[in-house]
Amino acid sequence: MAQQEQSSEYLKQSSQLGNLGRPQVAILDFGSQYSHLIARRVRELHVYCELYSCLVTPEELGQHELTAVILSGGPNSVYEEGAPHVAEGVWKIIKERKVPVLGICYGMQELAHVFGGKVAPGLKREYGKASVSRVEGCDSPLFAGLSEEFIMWMSHGDKLHKVPDGFKAVAGTSNADFVAIENISSQMWGLQFHPEVTHSPMGKDIIKNFVVSIAKAKQDWVMTDYANEFIAEVRAKVGPTGHVIGAVSGGVDSTVAAVLMTKAIGDRFHAVLVDNGCLRKDEAVNVLKRMRDDCKVNLRCVDAKDRFLDLLKGVTDPEQKRKIIGGTFIDIFQEESEKIQKQAPCDFLLQGTLYPDVIESISYKGPSATIKTHHNVGGLPASMKLKLIEPLRELFKDEVRELGIALGIDEASVWRHPFPGPGLAIRILGEVTRERCAILQEADAIMIEELHKSGHYRLIGQAFVVLLPVKSVGVMGDGRTYENVACVRCVETTDYMTADFYHLPYEVMGNMSSRIINEVRGINRLCYDISSKPPATIEWE
Repeated sequence: MAQQEQSSEYLKQSSQLGNLGRPQVAILDFGSQYSHLIARRVRELHVYCELYSCLVTPEELGQHELTAVILSGGPNSVYEEGAPHVAEGVWKIIKERKVPVLGICYGMQELAHVFGGKVAPGLKREYGKASVSRVEGCDSPLFAGLSEEFIMWMSHGDKLHKVPDGFKAVAGTSNADFVAIENISSQMWGLQFHPEVTHSPMGKDIIKNFVVSIAKAKQDWVMTDYANEFIAEVRAKVGPTGHVIGAVSGGVDSTVAAVLMTKAIGDRFHAVLVDNGCLRKDEAVNVLKRMRDDCKVNLRCVDAKDRFLDLLKGVTDPEQKRKIIGGTFIDIFQEESEKIQKQAPCDFLLQGTLYPDVIESISYKGPSATIKTHHNVGGLPASMKLKLIEPLRELFKDEVRELGIALGIDEASVWRHPFPGPGLAIRILGEVTRERCAILQEADAIMIEELHKSGHYRLIGQAFVVLLPVKSVGVMGDGRTYENVACVRCVETTDYMTADFYHLPYEVMGNMSSRIINEVRGINRLCYDISSKPPATIEWE
């Protein structure tokens, strides 16, 4: 659907966080694949930060209390026509408020471009680990506590050929003399390498030196405080009689959001769980127990298994499956909303947007890029006339889990693996039938049980079983079988943008295989997926 159609037809998402009162580190994104990592590293220090497009206006940025500014890397060459640059008004704010600045990779080259340095292509490109040496006698506060030489991750073709006015070089490599520069009087630092990536072992120390020691940022970003702040804000926003409606799935995001909302307004939050027939084994029953009985969330469950499965009959295209499930979910949610509205008029909709969704919608992608809208509830029509409440939109996934623990939610719920909105429908390759759903539910339950039993579940980012549209010959007892092939997929990841297959021990694989083939009628062969993302995706459809 075209962007202009979306903006008028669907509930609008806000694109900024709106925390005008909280001091923050502002990260200006020039399109780097690592920008979200910078934000994560700052948050890990318990310091609040927000990410903006590098083209952010002075009016937008100037509303905030800025502790520091970090300029990210990016794919462009700073000297080329059309390359992105920080607005002159933003530099004026930085100067007037004496805000410390750290430029990383392209960000350092932007400092050079603005303040009279020279950036040009290097004779050799530099990608991968490099040994960085401090200039003799260097006592830069940015490198406090670091040795004279340290390993950092490089990813650049251009390099600094002339240090900008007022700056001095503080570190170099065998390939480049100026990989770290500073201007103490202006409180500006530039790094050609990437301290934010895990391949830079001392990178976190450099970021801490800048954010905490140089910028004096307060390390007060604590989830317990965040929960209390949100509860106070939502009570003020919703008022003493207002009601909120929201869809929940039982996953960590919707569970934490629902519990937070319940703590804020009690039974005036109305949660809806839709059983589409493609959930995990006993999922609806377990979610009701966890959320309604244990967490006291005002939750109703809609049994719509037959409605979904009838519509999926004969459908094999994965995108068509998603559209059918998404569209039907919206219809059912609207129907339930209308029932609730008759009893208690709702003005607000709870949605589980996370900060990576926000980053995706605001980060710099170049002039031709289309901004992605995120619809955690599938894209709810604007005719519902509901205002959005998004309690998790400032948080990364690990912070959501930390918040869940702070709210007293049990660890098993907080550490659940992500589960896709269409559910098992996109893990059943080919047609989705009641029989194939039942087969996959049993196999999936055994796989999860074996991961917990062997102690590997918490080490894995996501794990599931895929039922393939393939049959194979087997022998069970004295008889020949011709049944389905299934495949186990386990990946390790922190951000779900990239992932590696999890190196599950053969013994655990063997136990899974034995149990699934013996206990699940309809499967006689089990495979293990050893592909990484990229080039493969985590899900199969």
